[in-house]
Amino acid sequence: MMKELNRMCMEFPAKSCNEGFARSVVAAFATQIDPRFDELSDLRTAVSEGVTNAIVHAYSDQTGERQLVRLECVLYPDTIEITITDFGKGIEDVQQAREPLYTTAPEMERSGMGFTIMETFTDDMFVESKPGQGTKVFLRKVFSVHK
Repeated sequence: MMKELNRMCMEFPAKSCNEGFARSVVAAFATQIDPRFDELSDLRTAVSEGVTNAIVHAYSDQTGERQLVRLECVLYPDTIEITITDFGKGIEDVQQAREPLYTTAPEMERSGMGFTIMETFTDDMFVESKPGQGTKVFLRKVFSVHK
């Protein structure tokens, strides 16, 4: 079992202006273990996609609900684990949603590549979702730390 070095949790409103904030916070948190620049860039891309998915899709047909995104990170000597949670409408068919080019928002010119990008830029990705209750995306990135 890996030794946990640090952890953090934050919640923020599901607003597009917070996507860059979330990406920067995770990158800054991960710098504690001195990852390579390209690995940090991959992590930022994956987190950006996960948070954007939550902001764009989770609350698209809701008003007045708890429109928050929760971001949790656990840091290990060479790994970061990230959980992005929304409390929105959930995903009816997770397998279908994970298919490249599948989107529920074609009118917004969404590419349907969010899950594919997250999976490409991390070492592990898991998605849990319950219709009407929200979605959790778990990402794990292993770094080639050079201390």
